Amino acid sequence: MQRRAMLAATAALPAAAALPAAAQGAGKTYVLLHGAWHGGWCWRDVEAALRAGGHRVHCPTQTGLGARKHLMSRDITLDTFVADLVNEIEAEELTDIILVGHSFGGIAITGAADRMPERIRHLVYLDSLILEGGQSPFGNLPPDVVAARRKLVAEQGNGTFIPAPPPAAFGIPEGHPQAAWVRRRLTPHPVGTYESALRLEHPFGNGKPRTYIHCTNPSYAALEASRQWVKRQQGWNWLEIATGHDAMVTAPAELARMLAAIG
Repeated sequence: MQRRAMLAATAALPAAAALPAAAQGAGKTYVLLHGAWHGGWCWRDVEAALRAGGHRVHCPTQTGLGARKHLMSRDITLDTFVADLVNEIEAEELTDIILVGHSFGGIAITGAADRMPERIRHLVYLDSLILEGGQSPFGNLPPDVVAARRKLVAEQGNGTFIPAPPPAAFGIPEGHPQAAWVRRRLTPHPVGTYESALRLEHPFGNGKPRTYIHCTNPSYAALEASRQWVKRQQGWNWLEIATGHDAMVTAPAELARMLAAIG
């Protein structure tokens, strides 16, 4: 297995601070994709830091979430999420992309790489759920997590969505300066994306360079199987950041520096 780079981030620094010249290099193009219950809004501080370093940044929001919550539907599937991302890349005419998927967003970046590898420079999985072709999220998460989420769908989600958990579930404790900001913006997540399978026509990653970033403090237990899968594979880079699951919120400056050094 390739040598794994190990990095640890401590506390978040001022989010929009300019990146060090060595990390900036030539301006790159980033597409930052959010995870479940989030939207493009969650990348605010990382986006600002990367732009201050001279990079182009796009933060799309997937169907049914964030500013697109009015489109919530039982018909939203993983195909919808992959199409959202592919269409964003095509509409903005983006190439040579460093494509970053946080948590659930890792699924769609895999789908995008399968369909348009020529547009992508590097895939970054930020504390992500990993699916291979034919697999579904509910088929890969721990049984207790699946049972709890199905119960919420039946009791509170009208059979259509999974209600948003509190910020603490993402490693943002009560009392954190951004906890109230995150709580106001979290929206229900379409359950169809958890039940449907990821369709791939090529091997995972489609030959693109790949990096996994593990958020270690605290570690998000539901993703341990995905992390162990990555560690068994060849050709992955491995990084660590000592913050909670929502690293873009709790350690945005350190995460931006890490992303700026990739690719």
